[in-house]
Amino acid sequence: MASMKPDCLNISILASAAASGLARSLTNARLIKWGYTHISDDVFLVASELIANAVMATPRQEIKYQISRDGDEILLAVWDSSTSVPVPRPAPPVELTLETLDLAPERWDDNGGWGIPIIATLAVSSGYTLDPNGGKWVWARLKP
Repeated sequence: MASMKPDCLNISILASAAASGLARSLTNARLIKWGYTHISDDVFLVASELIANAVMATPRQEIKYQISRDGDEILLAVWDSSTSVPVPRPAPPVELTLETLDLAPERWDDNGGWGIPIIATLAVSSGYTLDPNGGKWVWARLKP
């Protein structure tokens, strides 16, 4: 990923339910330091979605989380050991609202999977890069 600068955060985390919360806490401190708290909601949501995808791809394995400033953008990146690339869920046939979601108990788990479209909406750019050492980095760039 981007060259590491002294004020970057680059950590290894266990791919678990606690990973997103830990990353958000550490990210909050970084955003305060950089004076970017005005976009914290977007950054937290993108970081959570990236991490949730890595946790699903490689449960209970090591993942890596990075947040850095790259020029005039914030770079969020998550590494996991899977080489399966992210695949966006097809767009719904109707506008996605609370009324159009099927919230019946037997369909409850079918309402997820919108992480990639959410990231694409909030980010200036996003994608993935296969790591030559194995696994992949999934990343997003946001404007402060």
